[in-house]
Amino acid sequence: MPAHVPSSLPSPPHSQPACNECRGCQSVPRDSPTAAGVEKSQPAGGDAIQETPSRCKLIALGIALSMALFLVSLDGTILATAIPRITNEFGSLSDVAWYGSSYLFAVCALQLMFGKLYTLYSVKWVFLAAVALFEIGSLIVATSPSSAVFIVGRTVSGLGAAGIFGGAIIIIATYVPLRQRPIYNGLLSSIHGVASVAGPLLGGVFTDRTTWRWCFYINLPCGFITVLFLTFIMPSKAPSRPSLSLREQIKQFDLPGTMFLVPSVVCLLLALQWGGARYSWTDARIIVLLVAFALFTVIFCCIQVWQKDQATIPVRILTNKNILGGVWFGACLGAAIFVFSYYLPIWFQAVKGVSATQSGIMNLPSILGLVIFSIIGGGLASALGLFTPLLVASAILCSIASGLLSTLKVDSSIGYWFGYQVLLAAGVGLGGQNVMLTAQVAVPEEDMPLATSVLAFTQMLSSSIFLAIAQNVFQTQLIKYLTAGVPGVSADSIIHGGTTSIRQGVTPEQLPAVLRAYNHAIIDTFYVAVAVSALSIIGPLSMDRLLLKESPKRDSNVKE
Repeated sequence: MPAHVPSSLPSPPHSQPACNECRGCQSVPRDSPTAAGVEKSQPAGGDAIQETPSRCKLIALGIALSMALFLVSLDGTILATAIPRITNEFGSLSDVAWYGSSYLFAVCALQLMFGKLYTLYSVKWVFLAAVALFEIGSLIVATSPSSAVFIVGRTVSGLGAAGIFGGAIIIIATYVPLRQRPIYNGLLSSIHGVASVAGPLLGGVFTDRTTWRWCFYINLPCGFITVLFLTFIMPSKAPSRPSLSLREQIKQFDLPGTMFLVPSVVCLLLALQWGGARYSWTDARIIVLLVAFALFTVIFCCIQVWQKDQATIPVRILTNKNILGGVWFGACLGAAIFVFSYYLPIWFQAVKGVSATQSGIMNLPSILGLVIFSIIGGGLASALGLFTPLLVASAILCSIASGLLSTLKVDSSIGYWFGYQVLLAAGVGLGGQNVMLTAQVAVPEEDMPLATSVLAFTQMLSSSIFLAIAQNVFQTQLIKYLTAGVPGVSADSIIHGGTTSIRQGVTPEQLPAVLRAYNHAIIDTFYVAVAVSALSIIGPLSMDRLLLKESPKRDSNVKE
């Protein structure tokens, strides 16, 4: 597969010869504004040079983006502890699956569409529109009078979140010098990880002390501050593509491809949500969904080849070995993180018998470790000027940590689960954010928004897929272990009774066997994360050693 463009790329208009120290930098006349102390950056496609925000503005920009990313990451997990109260108020136990999946479907379905929007229009205003959409959805959810309105609000929030996830990375790539981007990406990655892990804890606090609606009301003032910061701090930047007519802009959105991509994603996620849980895998509804997914995917791929440069995912991006390596690594790592972020708290609450709040405290090694190692990972990438070795180290550490976490037992002490979490956080911190740099050095700058969206889309989709697989493994294995190891106990009653009530549903004599069954089922779920963590190393090993250099030529970013 072609991985590079020809080395004889034409120089951008008005460029100066490269200096001896770095092939990618542009020499500047002494009497230019840059020589006088005003920082400049080379925008996408070699367009006119524009000002880079000052250090203070960049810091404020990082804070605003962190706040936006914190809100959408929190929204993905904060429902976990609030759902029982919501279903009690609405009397809607049958709608529980839609509370999370409606948000997830919208994020996955619109992720690539936002990549096009960021390419065609101003990055600033597209991102602000995404934040506004997310805020509108949060307001609908917080004031919802019924379960149906709640689901609509979650869907609207997901549409906005789709533009925020990738948009934050695109903004960093647009306004921050390349060598400094790993540090800012590390900050965003740590915020994302903290919010994902802290979501259930905050959801429990809001639900117990006020009302579940504050899980969403909290988004409104924080979102307003974010919009205020970005409106006045972020400079407007012309889109990376030249001005197009309205008809040409519509063509760029690849409406035929989108018509098949969205139902393809929805069919797959529905099949994974329902298969083995609500319906058996041999049920006609699941089979139809999987067949429809396969059919829509094949048609979508054919349309991408036919649409060429106007495709949702242009072939030149799909056939770039560095992007494919980044996609593989990000998809595997994202899947492993999601499995542990959902099932490690279950292990604490079910096997160790702690409360939701105590479970959150026991997750602190992951939270604090992720913050520290994400910043370290960004700093190392910035200092070294390359990041692929960090991805290899990340894959190795995550594989080791995943394997160690799969050895936990009912009586494992704090030293084990504490240390294993720190090791996992180190692995995730070194690679989780640095993989996004692939989109900034492996493709021409005008393709950067699309490549970033592809990386974000595959991470989100793979996380959803493997979380559904893990859920099926957990339920299937728990029923198996309970049936075989605890005679006289109804496996269905244990499962439907909830994680925190298992000690009330069995006798003291049966409890040790039930806890062992729970432990074995969760460990089997961890094996899913072990497998994808081990496979993640294929991605960085297949990539070139990409250098962090400001250069319009992609070849100069590849170290032989």
